[in-house]
Amino acid sequence: MPPAVPTLKTERLLLRPFELTDAASVQLLASAAEVAATTLELPHPYPEGAAEAWIATHAEAAMQGTGYTWAIVRSAGGVLLGAISLGIRAKHARGSLGYWLGLPYWNQGYMTEAVRRVVTFGFEELGLHRIEASCFPRNVGSARVMQKAGLRYEGTLRGDVRKGDTFEDVAQYGLLRDDAVVW
Repeated sequence: MPPAVPTLKTERLLLRPFELTDAASVQLLASAAEVAATTLELPHPYPEGAAEAWIATHAEAAMQGTGYTWAIVRSAGGVLLGAISLGIRAKHARGSLGYWLGLPYWNQGYMTEAVRRVVTFGFEELGLHRIEASCFPRNVGSARVMQKAGLRYEGTLRGDVRKGDTFEDVAQYGLLRDDAVVW
């Protein structure tokens, strides 16, 4: 496992470690109710200081080999668009994807591009056997990203998580290294 979050490149994006100077942009993007509504972990309203606290956890997770979190940045202009992470369960050679994108950047193919790059990193650099991701079934855009990145729908866990006061179903997607497509 790499001891630090490596920088990854795609055609339009730079996936790089977060810096504390990104906190204001994270605060702004993650504060959108529409963004929080589609994720399990982002609270709404997004608390002051949460971005700094979250960014401070990334280096330790990479050092321990339990996860990598990247800032999704547009190569042209360096604008922060969102975040993508790959949680690692080394014992099982499994990675779990998580991601969010700022509302102004939805439906432009950025997340599919980022997910494909992280999937490639997980299989080629980390030697993972399986990469999985999940979303609320109502989050059609996220499901589409997973499908475009080659992950296969595996089923829906009914009432699996609580979002606010509501129990939500979770659609599960997965991809095995042997089934992966190289882009």
